Amino acid sequence: MWAGGRFMHFGEPIDDDRFIALIRLAYEKGVRSFLTADVYGAGEADALLGRALEGIPRQSYCLAGAVGHDFYKGEREGSKGFPRFTSPALRKPADYASYLREATEKSLARCRADRFDLLLLHNPDATGFTSDAVWKGMEKLKDAGLTSQLGIAPGPANGFTLDLILSLERFKGLIDWAMIILNPLEPWPGRLVFPAAEKTGTKILTRVVDYGGLFHDDVKPGHQFAPRDHRTFRPAGWVEAGAEKMDRMRASAKQHGLTMLQLACIWNLQHAPVQCVVPTLIQEPGAKAKSIEAKVEELAALPEVRLSEEEHAQLAEIGDNANCMTLKGGNAEHSGDPLPDRWPLNPELQAVATRWKIDPAHDLANSMHPDAAAK
Repeated sequence: MWAGGRFMHFGEPIDDDRFIALIRLAYEKGVRSFLTADVYGAGEADALLGRALEGIPRQSYCLAGAVGHDFYKGEREGSKGFPRFTSPALRKPADYASYLREATEKSLARCRADRFDLLLLHNPDATGFTSDAVWKGMEKLKDAGLTSQLGIAPGPANGFTLDLILSLERFKGLIDWAMIILNPLEPWPGRLVFPAAEKTGTKILTRVVDYGGLFHDDVKPGHQFAPRDHRTFRPAGWVEAGAEKMDRMRASAKQHGLTMLQLACIWNLQHAPVQCVVPTLIQEPGAKAKSIEAKVEELAALPEVRLSEEEHAQLAEIGDNANCMTLKGGNAEHSGDPLPDRWPLNPELQAVATRWKIDPAHDLANSMHPDAAAK
């Protein structure tokens, strides 16, 4: 339900009727997992999904939800969105569980369902990654039958590596799923969490498999993005650089009879912990753009293909993006007071890094950061 043109200003807007028809097309073609978040459209995504799936047997599809941003009492902070429910300005830890219960029940009501198959803690702040009060509240939702499984979805941007590993360790047995950003053009830093995911038995759901639309193969050099399109915040030249790397991957897609999106999905799924892929569906502007319906059909037609180990590694080497950005979450490059999505490394996160042989100053650093340049 994080479909670009509808809720996040990617591509062209999609009206209600077309969006509902798109969801039903996905179901008819065999896509049976639907992922929503209560904050998308401040509940609008939930409601559209509920309308689209009305009358379809509940046991025939997987419903995943996400809660974490308080758009009921919180004030939207421009492009930063709504605050996390754990903000001290909104409530104390003793009230976390009651908020989670209320938000989950309201989301389910909009979805016209009585339970989620998976409920994710959406874009947690430092408190959400570590708080027993938060995760006891999440556990109560499972005990109440409001969800069958629990998960964590760090975001919205890339990073949170050490924070996620810490959560998987601390709440082992409670967190069933974790969501990360991953695709052949963004193997870093997502793959750093895989050893911990395997050890804790956590399944991985990967988002942004399309790399901002490039793997849909209708975003080309010179593409004109709309003024409010969030992709305009990416560094200049990202489309051109990505397209050049993709051209070097096309031989693999052709060899296996795959589209570029399918190649990205299969590359992701070939990592042992990865059990689900969620590309963003975007209706790009222009008469020559691929229809969003065709993108759904392409996803639904994903074949059973396995890349050789050499081929899989080669794609990662082509797409290597290590140290290309400043990451969110606990970060050695952060100075000053903690922010909702970025904070300094503390001794606990340093210990995580040591246990998993991750060097924050090297493995999680932006090579263009002034501190790195000085060194």
